[in-house]
Amino acid sequence: MTYSKSFLRADFTASLVVFLVAVPLCVGVAVASGVPAELGLVTGIVGGLITGFLPGSSLQVSGPAAGLTVLVYEAVQTYGLSALGVLVLAAGLLQLLMGVLRLGRWFRAISVAVVQGMLAGIGLVLIAGQLYSLADAKAPSSGPEKILGLGRLVLDTVGDSKGLTAFAVGAGTVAVLLLWPKWRAGARVLPAPLAAVLLATTATVALDLPIARVEVQGLLEAVQPPGLGDFGGLASIGMLSTVLAFTLIASAESLFSAAAVDQLHDGARTDYDKELIAQGAGNTVCGALGALPMTAVIVRSSANVSAGAKTKVSRILHGVWLLVFTVALPGALGMIPLAALAGILVHAGWKLIPLRELGPMWREHRAEAVVLAVTALAIVLTNMFEGVLLGLLMAVVKTAWETSHIHVETEDPGEDLPLRVMVLGNATFLRLPKLQDQLEALPTDRRVELRLEKLRHMDHACGLALSTWEEQHNKTAKRIAAERDAAEPATAEHTAAERDEEGTSSVIG
Repeated sequence: MTYSKSFLRADFTASLVVFLVAVPLCVGVAVASGVPAELGLVTGIVGGLITGFLPGSSLQVSGPAAGLTVLVYEAVQTYGLSALGVLVLAAGLLQLLMGVLRLGRWFRAISVAVVQGMLAGIGLVLIAGQLYSLADAKAPSSGPEKILGLGRLVLDTVGDSKGLTAFAVGAGTVAVLLLWPKWRAGARVLPAPLAAVLLATTATVALDLPIARVEVQGLLEAVQPPGLGDFGGLASIGMLSTVLAFTLIASAESLFSAAAVDQLHDGARTDYDKELIAQGAGNTVCGALGALPMTAVIVRSSANVSAGAKTKVSRILHGVWLLVFTVALPGALGMIPLAALAGILVHAGWKLIPLRELGPMWREHRAEAVVLAVTALAIVLTNMFEGVLLGLLMAVVKTAWETSHIHVETEDPGEDLPLRVMVLGNATFLRLPKLQDQLEALPTDRRVELRLEKLRHMDHACGLALSTWEEQHNKTAKRIAAERDAAEPATAEHTAAERDEEGTSSVIG
């Protein structure tokens, strides 16, 4: 494909749209993650200049994502900001390795219900945490504490003028996010997130509102590459599990986003392994700079496609604009109210919850809906890693249960021959109770011949249960037959005696 001036014009325009969408989201995700705002912009820059340049999905855009906010916040609180670079760097190297080993396609085997449940759980925790930021209050550390503390938050906010002012700014931001796209003329000029932040910032500065604003450190001060001593923490199980969680969630979200973006355009399809390598390279660089982890982000990617992007040039240019903004206008960040960023993230968290899909999923695939709900609830009640692991485990058990169909057929060759019992399907321990119920319903006075050649699969538990049942059943049938044979002569003698008595009685009568 020849790159033309028309392509450059389209990519240039699209890059500006994506840049305007990315600025408030990069800053908001960083603040919600408990790290300097500049680090979110650094990740966005790397997503444009490094990941954007590499092959994979040509039109999807990478940067800091709301989907990793909760996990990053927990990691920073547990291990410190200096360890973040180590975690992200290790996750990036793992992604690179998986891409080289061509494991990207296997992420398509992850249950969609688990991914949706993961995003829903993240969305719920994100909303619960950002509701505190809407009122300039400090959020509790755990998911359950955040939810249980909402009642107290309402009471405290009602009696605090500063909290009410911050809440008004945050609620106004959410209102703009919802209403701005309906004004088509305005939406063509400014994306809703940027319009919401600009309006909130203007009101805060013009009215000199006494609410918290973004703390600015400066780009050089915010970027803190990990030192050699920080890598020692990777020997702990906790940090290794966090690295695996970063890797799994970032990879899954990126590749699922790529699949969604492929449906939005008619261009080349995504090479999943190359996309995984691109994401790994980006996260490796982000880790080396001590920045946030990155994923492909569907909001920015869809904005890129909708704006008419033709090639990867648009996402590279969006990284250039982020770099220019960060270097030339660092003071602009300090005017942004935290409540406005909280409003953007509440809106983003709400969009992570697949409300539209829940109804049809419950009606048509109830087990999938259960996996989604349990995954989301587990993330809220425990943490990201354990919640996702539980969701994956449930998905595997559900699949095993659904595929282990088994039934029993019988064939009667005659009373003097054993009853032929044929077991068909997949015999696994999950279906063992049902299998035993069907076998125990067979006549106990007939010997059986167990036929297993039509089984597609049989695990050890079922094999042992079947052989034990056949042996016990035939012993029982043999005993019943022996008892019946022993009873038959006595029954015959008793019947003859009755006939004699009847004959004598007849004569006497």
